[in-house]
Amino acid sequence: MSIAKWIITSFILFAVFIATLVAVCMRQDISLVSDTYYQEELQFQQQISREENTAQLDRRPTVEVSEKILTLALNQPTTVTAGTLNIFCPSNAHMDRLFRIEAGSTTQSFNLAELRSGMYRVKLRWTMNGKEFYQEEVINL
Repeated sequence: MSIAKWIITSFILFAVFIATLVAVCMRQDISLVSDTYYQEELQFQQQISREENTAQLDRRPTVEVSEKILTLALNQPTTVTAGTLNIFCPSNAHMDRLFRIEAGSTTQSFNLAELRSGMYRVKLRWTMNGKEFYQEEVINL
């Protein structure tokens, strides 16, 4: 095979490689972390206040996962009036789950059996004594 044929073959292989790379990249989902990202950004100061309130607590809530059962222990001396527990999957928005925290309950369990194995962020937000609180943890299923 002459050198001209090698050059033409290498150009063709390079073009096929680039076309394949473009096709794979075009199929990737490039969504934002949240559908309401920009609205959430405007309310960021409130989020900072929630995190500061949580930092001032003597005992923070604990999250434990065992056999795809998430156990939430609020560990608070006063009752929680409202709250949500958001299970956030950074790699797949379809795996996100939102649970309501029962008012007055100190320990709650949530079944995560339908979720695939992987890394998740637990975003806990609750209200107690008229103040809002926020805590975030990383769990692995």
